[in-house]
Amino acid sequence: MTDARAPGGARGAVAFLTPIGGASVPSPRSLAWFPAVGAGIGAALGGAWWGLSKFWPAAVVAAVVVGLDLVVTGMLHVDALVDAADGLLPHLARERRLAVMREPAVGAFGIAAGGIVLIARWAALFATRPSVLLLVALWTASRTAMAVAATAVPYARADGEGLATAFLGSRRPGWAASALGVPVAVVAAVFAHRGSPAAGPVALLCGAVAAFCVVRLAVRRVGGFTGDVLGASGVALETVGLLVAAGRW
Repeated sequence: MTDARAPGGARGAVAFLTPIGGASVPSPRSLAWFPAVGAGIGAALGGAWWGLSKFWPAAVVAAVVVGLDLVVTGMLHVDALVDAADGLLPHLARERRLAVMREPAVGAFGIAAGGIVLIARWAALFATRPSVLLLVALWTASRTAMAVAATAVPYARADGEGLATAFLGSRRPGWAASALGVPVAVVAAVFAHRGSPAAGPVALLCGAVAAFCVVRLAVRRVGGFTGDVLGASGVALETVGLLVAAGRW
């Protein structure tokens, strides 16, 4: 059950999605602010990407931006990706999958997924011309996808435990997040790529499909979402979007 004293609104979203403000359990109302926090993180990372490219080689800048993202998010979403991979990808019974995602140990599937994703993000940033709007679009969309999944998909843990239980109880914040996040992400994506107007929207669409596939896999294998599934879907959206944007447009 959500603590009545849990921070709501923007403060709760910032405290949950970043290390700023210290650890806290947010309320369902915080979901409506996920896109705004995502846009802020994307703008900060995009600004660093653009600014540092004036002084350092692209390979170094890409590595710094990947590292900054880990710092700004407190590694929350990458940790979720690793746990989700360990739970969803092997051949396991449903209850065992949920137990594995709760365990602190990291398995081979998690190591492989985390390593591939970090390398892919670095390579995509290295190969793409710096664009603040591209990261705003993808990071806004990833947090929007998390908020919508948390309100549109059943919760997987029958015991009612887990950090994501803080978001249960209302569907309205998730749809509010969609109303805010989707237009912002689409507009930013349209102007994100100077070489081709289609690159940003296609990257955004492919990323959204990737996030949907992660959530769909979780529904089939554990019956719904967990906090790890939400984080993994967001990372998938960002990574696939970056890879598509890095194509030869």
